[in-house]
Amino acid sequence: MSMRRKDFLKLGSSGMAALAAGAGSLKLKPKMMHKQKPVFNGTLKKGYMLDTFPNRNDFSISEKFRMLKTAGFDGVEPASGLSRDEVLAAKAETGLEIPSVCVSTHWASPLSSPDAEVRRAGLDGLETALYDADAYGASVILLVPGVVNADVSYDDAYRRSQEEIRKMVPLAEELGVTIAIENVWNHFLLSPLEAARYVDEFESPNVGWYFDIGNIVNMGWPEQWIDILGPRIAMIHIKEFSRQKRDDEGLWRGFRVNYLEGDNNWPAIMAALRNAGYSGYGIAEPAYRPEGISPEEFLKQNVADKMDEIFRM
Repeated sequence: MSMRRKDFLKLGSSGMAALAAGAGSLKLKPKMMHKQKPVFNGTLKKGYMLDTFPNRNDFSISEKFRMLKTAGFDGVEPASGLSRDEVLAAKAETGLEIPSVCVSTHWASPLSSPDAEVRRAGLDGLETALYDADAYGASVILLVPGVVNADVSYDDAYRRSQEEIRKMVPLAEELGVTIAIENVWNHFLLSPLEAARYVDEFESPNVGWYFDIGNIVNMGWPEQWIDILGPRIAMIHIKEFSRQKRDDEGLWRGFRVNYLEGDNNWPAIMAALRNAGYSGYGIAEPAYRPEGISPEEFLKQNVADKMDEIFRM
């Protein structure tokens, strides 16, 4: 059952306090648990978000896959809506896996829009991503569920996005693909307790959370989010963020930092992932590339090698 506006507003500060007090139970509801994951063995596979490929318009899909293979990556995260034949050919040629697919329509056609036609386009994009994932052998798709702004209230975004996503849950369950919700500074789902609640209300093992480590540093501490979200986490983005650059140069400049040079407490983050039993892939989403370095050098030295260091912490 979707959340009504009046029920959301009734939650208030007392409701949020009760929610905080029940954080432990949020992590332990058996019927809300997602697919059992293998015990974390100290290593993760390295994936790369294709949309962040350096000079991406200069290379074909197959060239990008080959360069990622040479740099030492195990997998690739493409956007939805690409040529499936080209992606599958590149996958077969390189042997790289495709663990996840990023929905390409969630910004242009958010599921929180008051316009039914926009929501329909967003839902079509979500459906395409699910079928892309199925074709590629991916187990997860990344979805930004909605955006809160001056024209879309918080509670409307909550209600509308859940209503639309529920329409695709049966297909996700049929295909064995998890719809993983990501927090990306969209003014929505601003705490880990609320994120857990949002996921749990679908009552499906095929709705989870896509945890972007760098996105959370501006509003909190990633390791705390991991502790609360626990087995809801279906995939993670590896991203760096500097609070100092944010304060000195502006909000978005916080991302302009190399791995291991920002404010992520990687030992604490990796310990939290181990405690959560997370395994599988860490997907690189680098938001910064220094000048004067080739794409090949960047992929190997600035990303793949640094991810190896992080994963050993």
